[in-house]
Amino acid sequence: MKAHRTRPLSLRLLQSLVFIQITCRGDFRMFRIFGPPGTGKTTTLLNMVDKALADGVPSHQIAFLAFTRKAAHEARDRAAERFNLVAKDDLPYFRTLHSLAYRMLGMRDDQTMKPEHFRELSATIGMDLTIIRQDTFADDDIKTSVSDHPILSMITLARLQKKDLRRAYDQSDLNYNWIEVDYVSRAYQKYKETNHLLDYTDMLALFIKEGLQYCPQFKLCFLDEAQDLSPLQWDVAHGLEKKAEKMFVAGDDDQAIYRWAGADVDHFINLPGGSEVLQQSYRVPSTIHALAEKIVSRISGRFPKTYLPKKERGRVERVFSVLDCDMSKGTWLVLSQARYMLQPLENELRSMGYLFSRFGHRSISEKISMAVNGWEQLRKGEAIDVETVRSIYRYMSGNGKKVARGAKKIIANEDDYFTFKDLKESCGLLAPLDEPWFDALDKLPSVDRAYIVAMLRRGEKFNAVPRINLSTIHQAKGGEADNVVLLLDLSPAALLTANDDIHRVFYVAVTRAKENLFLVEPEDLMKAYML
Repeated sequence: MKAHRTRPLSLRLLQSLVFIQITCRGDFRMFRIFGPPGTGKTTTLLNMVDKALADGVPSHQIAFLAFTRKAAHEARDRAAERFNLVAKDDLPYFRTLHSLAYRMLGMRDDQTMKPEHFRELSATIGMDLTIIRQDTFADDDIKTSVSDHPILSMITLARLQKKDLRRAYDQSDLNYNWIEVDYVSRAYQKYKETNHLLDYTDMLALFIKEGLQYCPQFKLCFLDEAQDLSPLQWDVAHGLEKKAEKMFVAGDDDQAIYRWAGADVDHFINLPGGSEVLQQSYRVPSTIHALAEKIVSRISGRFPKTYLPKKERGRVERVFSVLDCDMSKGTWLVLSQARYMLQPLENELRSMGYLFSRFGHRSISEKISMAVNGWEQLRKGEAIDVETVRSIYRYMSGNGKKVARGAKKIIANEDDYFTFKDLKESCGLLAPLDEPWFDALDKLPSVDRAYIVAMLRRGEKFNAVPRINLSTIHQAKGGEADNVVLLLDLSPAALLTANDDIHRVFYVAVTRAKENLFLVEPEDLMKAYML
């Protein structure tokens, strides 16, 4: 392990260390850390890791487990940078629960479900189960797939909640009869057993049964975002508790918005052992904090807690439309309870020339941005790499008008660079140097061409990281922005959702704002969240 790096302590770190000294006293094995919005619960956990390393605890005797791959990687990378460590080598137990199970079970890639397995199973049973998604809870070393077919989703949910399948079916609104559900369940299980395959839920169940014995003893075990764990995942957590001298479990029950995915927030609330609430938010201004407290007071089943806002007042403003907000400066989160509510806004933002991302996807593709920028670089006499050349050629006619026939398939090393002269002499470029991008890139779709022009008129740097992000509230959890625009409309499904769960969703939404919160008046007051 590399030498531990020291540096001056910030006020925030000093406050965190005071908290650490308090929590590290006592005979408890498990300790809860409640982290209201912006109070820095992950930072607190990492500061505790820092203190442990400084006290001589070997890095391989520290486990840091997170709910999602993104969170696990961020924690691992932050710790590696802060402590001057090699992420994968020195911090082997900074993982998701699934990744830990995969590692401890000694699994191989060919033992996990893949799209081709779902296709084969579908052909066998005569039902299409190939609605495949990229799972967000996996890690880089797990190459398995998840089916989003409603029947398989319900089967997985029942297992995560440790419910009998028939009971789970009777409590659901699944649009399939029980005979179909039972048939798929039995066929799916038989297929996995016959082919010696596991899915994500199997990994957890097998880890609890067989894998825990291979887990090392930990000095410290940290579990982040614990309010999102399902009953089956809690079984994993309690198994790890027995492997650790001390276990710190961090979360916020007020931000528990994944009950529909099996999360058991009541388990987190009722955990025995010590607990502490982080008291100071570094994100939420006082005016927005007051509104958040109004929302959270509506939650009936919660752990009572208070925290202080930051000193800035911030602003809460009601608007009739998202377009009433001037988004020309700062970072923006436009949030809705359901995806479809944001669809009409996309075209409006494009027509106004704003660069934005929608559910993680840029409003203008990176290939188009690369092509336009690359062509303008060539015109300035600069050299561009081969990937940029391919992007340019992608949007040029290859019939001898802009690029010579057959010249688009450039054979070159990835580290080769080309000037305009190089492309003219040896790579089949025919377009003249004096043509601007909107003439040279003649195959660029007209809608994208118009959008780029609108962005340039507004002064947007369309190759930059978008300042404006359109997202559902669930996808934005853990994020923040200077400005948050919140649609108050509720979907038909949300109108049937338990009150506490809806309150928590909108509590998460308003507490993403660092400066200003804009509440968009709903179209129908009877189908809206009232604030």
